[in-house]
Amino acid sequence: MANFGYDPLNYEYLRQLPVQDLFLDCLTEPNEKLVKFAVGGISNCCPDPANAAVSVSSGGIPLLISCLSSPVENTVLSTVTNLYYLCTPSTRKEILIPQVIEAIRAWLLLRTVGFGTMQQLVLEDISCILKNARSSVKVGSWTKKSMP
Repeated sequence: MANFGYDPLNYEYLRQLPVQDLFLDCLTEPNEKLVKFAVGGISNCCPDPANAAVSVSSGGIPLLISCLSSPVENTVLSTVTNLYYLCTPSTRKEILIPQVIEAIRAWLLLRTVGFGTMQQLVLEDISCILKNARSSVKVGSWTKKSMP
């Protein structure tokens, strides 16, 4: 099901069948493979604002943040991508917390072979936001004001 999220034509169907809730429920499972696919499914859906709103309203941000400690690199990288898509002025304080910032900084230092271009760009964008925390920064679709 996670792969259907790639196609915007499927977004409405995925919302009608509360597939994102299923993905969110899987984030607390002990099976790392299941968590990886669930995070990937959310990542495929989150570029759509309506799907992103479902993830936020269903409590997805804390669930995703808990995935940052996964031992599976793809799970962590997809989680960071999700947090990037979900970070808006209304969710910023919930997402850009010390736990998330430290996890992102740790991944920036690792630069492992499995890093994809998208994940690397997301991490660099977030790093840029953190470095320029005292001024307004526009990164991709994000506009951030200074961090507290």
